Amino acid sequence: MINFIPIFPLAIVVYPGEALNLHIFEPRYKQLITDCFAEKKPFGIPTVLEKGIAEMGTLVEITEIVTVHEDGKMDIRTKGLQLFSILELVQTIPDKLYSGAIVSYPENQQRQKPQFIYKVIESIRKLHRLLNVSKDFKKPEAELLSYDLAHHAGLSLEEEYVLLGLLQEKQRLEYLKRHLNKVIPIVAGMENLKEKIRLNGHFRELKGFNFDF
Repeated sequence: MINFIPIFPLAIVVYPGEALNLHIFEPRYKQLITDCFAEKKPFGIPTVLEKGIAEMGTLVEITEIVTVHEDGKMDIRTKGLQLFSILELVQTIPDKLYSGAIVSYPENQQRQKPQFIYKVIESIRKLHRLLNVSKDFKKPEAELLSYDLAHHAGLSLEEEYVLLGLLQEKQRLEYLKRHLNKVIPIVAGMENLKEKIRLNGHFRELKGFNFDF
């Protein structure tokens, strides 16, 4: 299916199923949110990378306008619906401040997840322990998908976008597994280095070399 959607380009990656809270302050996007909420229509969030607006993004729906401030700024809740691919940007829409895009919706396999997802989850928990952070996935482990894990794995924006472009659950989990296998030893090494630096100059109890063997 191909259709036209209003777009709100942002330097973030939004995944299908993700809950996202936004503070809206620019006039063009206040207009976009007002229009979409009144017409019960979704809008697109394409990712902005260094080179500009990327091809892929996620269609989102407004689930709630939490607050409308006196100056017209808004706090809203949204939820990711499905991936889209931009076919053509439409920078100017008659009588509108915001832009749009003609998009298609690639087939995206989500539900058939391999069992090694539990190893990915454990690796993420290990990473969090090394970083001394605590995260709540807000779902039972049996219900988690790659999209639920991606923001917790320490990916850069560019890496999160690469994952967005993978259209099978197994591919996305493999990508997360490879990333974690690479980054965890680095973080563990940094922790060891921090411990060495912390102990430098302190009185330490060290066992001497035994020449009697």
